[in-house]
Amino acid sequence: MNKTIRRASVFSLLLVLALLGRATWVQAYEGRALANDKNNRRQTIAQYAQPLGNIVVAGSPVTGSKETKGGDLAYKRSYTDGALYAAVTGYSSQAYGATQLEGIYADVLDGTDTRLKNPLSVLTGESAKPGTVLTTIDPAVQKAGYRALGKKKGAAVAIDPKTGRILGMVSTPSYDPSRIAGLTDGDAWRALTEDEDKPLVNRALRQPLPPGSTFKLVVAAAALEDGLYGSVDTATDSPNPYTLPGTRTVLRNENASAPCENATLRTALRYSCNNVFAKAAVDLGQDKVRAMAEKFGFNDKELDVPVRAYASVYPSGMDKAQTALSGIGQFDVTATPLQMAMVSAAIANDGLMASPHMVSKVVDSDGDALQTYEDGDTRRIVSSSTAEQLRSAMRTVVDEGTGTNAAIGGVEVGGKTGTAQHGENNSKTPYAWFTSYAKDPATGKEVAVAVMIEDSGAARSEVSGNGLAAPVAQKMMKAALK
Repeated sequence: MNKTIRRASVFSLLLVLALLGRATWVQAYEGRALANDKNNRRQTIAQYAQPLGNIVVAGSPVTGSKETKGGDLAYKRSYTDGALYAAVTGYSSQAYGATQLEGIYADVLDGTDTRLKNPLSVLTGESAKPGTVLTTIDPAVQKAGYRALGKKKGAAVAIDPKTGRILGMVSTPSYDPSRIAGLTDGDAWRALTEDEDKPLVNRALRQPLPPGSTFKLVVAAAALEDGLYGSVDTATDSPNPYTLPGTRTVLRNENASAPCENATLRTALRYSCNNVFAKAAVDLGQDKVRAMAEKFGFNDKELDVPVRAYASVYPSGMDKAQTALSGIGQFDVTATPLQMAMVSAAIANDGLMASPHMVSKVVDSDGDALQTYEDGDTRRIVSSSTAEQLRSAMRTVVDEGTGTNAAIGGVEVGGKTGTAQHGENNSKTPYAWFTSYAKDPATGKEVAVAVMIEDSGAARSEVSGNGLAAPVAQKMMKAALK
C-alpha cells in the first residue's frame, strides 16, 4: 500500500475512533448529567407526566394531582387542607421546585426512584408508578395546634415521648401550597416571598430563637446530674438579686416578691427565678451546661426528622457573665420548638430520648416498604432519678406556678414557661414559650409539646408563656390524649 494512503487511512481510523469515544462519553456520562440538569425542560415534563404519589396523614392523602389544560406539563400538585399541613408537606411547584417532604421524597413521589418496581423502566427510561409517604402526624393534634395558634406568628411541635413520632407540627402564618404549584403563579409567589411575616419559613424546625426560661430545664438537669444539688428540694446558694460576675449588672426576677433567694430548684422552676439558674450555670461552668444541652440535641447540625432542622445553639467561648445569661436561655442560646419538645419528651420518657421523626414509612405502589423509620430508637439523656425529679418540679409549675393554663383535669401535666428578650436592650416584644408533657393514667397515652409565640399582636405587658403559649400546648395535649 502506498505510504501516503496508509497514513491517511490510519489518520481516518483515529478520527473515527475519536468520534466513537466522544459519542460514548456524551451518551454515558454527559448525557446523564444533562438529563439531571435542573434547567433541562424534559426533566420537569417527565416529573409531571403522571399524577404524583401522595403524602398521607392517618390513612388519608393530604396531597393530590390535578390535570392541567394546555402546555407540556400534564399534571400539577394539589393539596387538601394545604395551609394546615404546609409545615409537614412543604410544596411541590412546577416553577419553584420542592421543599420539606415534597423535596426529600421527590424521586419516590414522581416515580423516578430506582427502588420502585418497574423492570422495563431501566430499558425505556420511563418512570415507574409513584410511591407514597406515610407520616406520623395525628390530624386531631395538627388541627388543635393550628386553630389555637390562629393568627399569631409562631410554631408548635407535639411528640410521642416513647416512640419519637411527631404527632403535630404547625407553623403560622401558613400558606396554601396549591397557590404556587403551577407555572403561572408568579404573583402568589412574590406575595409569599415578600411577606414580612415569612409564611414560607417553617418556624417549628427552621427558626431558632432564644428559648428564655424553658432552657432552665436543661440547667436543672445538669445541676442534678453533676451533683451540684442533691435534689430538686435542696436549697441552692443563690443570692437575690444576683449580680452578673465581673459586672455591676444586677439580674432581677420577673416577680420581685417571689421567694427566689437560695430557692430550691422546684421553687425556682415554679417562680422562674433567674438568679438561681444564672448562678447554677456559673457554678457548673459553661462546659458542663453545654454537654447537657448537647445531650438533649443542641448544636446538632444533622438533626433530620427526616426534614433537616436548623441547629439549636448553646454557645462556647463565653465569660462568666455571659454564661450566667445562658443559664436563663438568653445571650446567644437559641432553640427551635422541635428542640424544646425533645427536652420535655426525654424528661417524660424517664430520661430516654426517642429519635423524633414525622415519617413512619415510604412505600411503593404495591404498599411494599422502601424505607421504614423505627419507633423508640432511644438514647439515655439523664438518669431515671433526675427525670423523675424534673417531672415532679414541672408538675408544680402547672399545678401551682407559672403554667396553670396547661392543666388538664384527671391528667398528669408538667411544664415550663418562658419569656425571651427580643431586640437590642429588649426593645421589641418578647417571645413567649411553653414546653410541657402530659400523661393520661387511664389510657397510658403520653405526649410532649413545645410552643413558641413570636408575635401575637398583644401588648408587651400581656406577653407571657402561660398567657399565650400554654393554652396552645394544652389544646394539643388534650387532642393527643383522646
